Amino acid sequence: MNSDTLVELRYGRGHLGLTVPSSPPPAIIRKPPMPVLASPADAVKEALNNPIGCLSLCQQAERSESACILICDITRPVPNHLFLRPLIEELLKGGLTTDQICILVATGLHRPNEGSELEELIGDPWVLENISVENNFATRDADHVFVGKTDTRGTVVRLNRRLVNADLRIATGLVEPHFMAGYSGGRKVIAPGVAHHETIRTFHSARFMNDSATTSCNFIGNPLHEEQLEIIRLLGGAMAVNTVLDEDRQLSHINFGEIIASHAEAVDFVRGYCEIDCDRQYQTVVTSAAGYPLDKTYYQTIKGMVCAMQILKPGGNLLIVSEISEGFGSNEFREAQRRLVAGGPQAFLDDILQKPFADIDEWQTQMQTKPMFCGQIHLVTSGLSDEEASITGVQVQSDLQSIFNKCL
Repeated sequence: MNSDTLVELRYGRGHLGLTVPSSPPPAIIRKPPMPVLASPADAVKEALNNPIGCLSLCQQAERSESACILICDITRPVPNHLFLRPLIEELLKGGLTTDQICILVATGLHRPNEGSELEELIGDPWVLENISVENNFATRDADHVFVGKTDTRGTVVRLNRRLVNADLRIATGLVEPHFMAGYSGGRKVIAPGVAHHETIRTFHSARFMNDSATTSCNFIGNPLHEEQLEIIRLLGGAMAVNTVLDEDRQLSHINFGEIIASHAEAVDFVRGYCEIDCDRQYQTVVTSAAGYPLDKTYYQTIKGMVCAMQILKPGGNLLIVSEISEGFGSNEFREAQRRLVAGGPQAFLDDILQKPFADIDEWQTQMQTKPMFCGQIHLVTSGLSDEEASITGVQVQSDLQSIFNKCL
């Protein structure tokens, strides 16, 4: 009797199947089932009516003349279609007009989201028809204003003037483990989300990335998290809508309130599902870049490698599946990867640790060196050209089952 196990891994908008033999018994590590909110619309309304650590949005709008709403870019599966219109309607109820409200896409140093992609991102035609939506362009000096320097590490902070000048500042996002900042969402939507490129390149520099506290699910001593909190204080505060999704991208939790307090509450909720005890490391680890839109590029795929390396035995095999439907990533990232492949991970690190500013996107290459030092990385994808595959620094495969069988 065949007792092999079929495991399905997210890949693009679908899944890839992997047949795993029963002997030795495989360890299938996944977060426990999360509660799903029966009525997302009611949950959004309840969150907006029960703010954490601040007045209601309507009350704040009554004493304000402008509002800037930040949303994550297309690389994050935030359910904007569920909460943007109710959020805006609360502002309108408080007396603001549609031309006093803007939405700013927190692209960081990613490319802008436009056309049909922007429609998908917003998810609600009413919002697009009534509210101005713009992208953050981190390299446009005129779009950003100086707000101060952080006390601890001296980061010069410049943020998008639309946010800085708004009476009401509202970040919206998804709270989940993040391989650098501990957890995503909240303060991270502001910086790096709408920060100037020099600010981003400072607290994404090698000295920050090389810190052992710069890791998933950790806030204690995490330099990125600590800088982000200082940036919020320099800005003068903000509010946030924080969402949590289950494996099927259904709404599990939502809150609204003062940005630091509400984000902390959302993190407390999700920790119970996303942090799994594991008492050993494995010779072979198979994982996914989490499917669309998280696996649109090779740049984003690296996040899945870094998180999985924690349970990889030294010298083991890490297999990751990622569709990479959009291709490699930015030209700057390509250049960083070429340097990595040409000199190897140690030479790459030795070089960048000398620089006060990171080159754009080279921090992602630096993060890739971490699993490279742990073991062999095998990327299963159909989305890279031969030239692109040659600068990944990993072994690119086309068939998951075949490479898995070889690794056993």
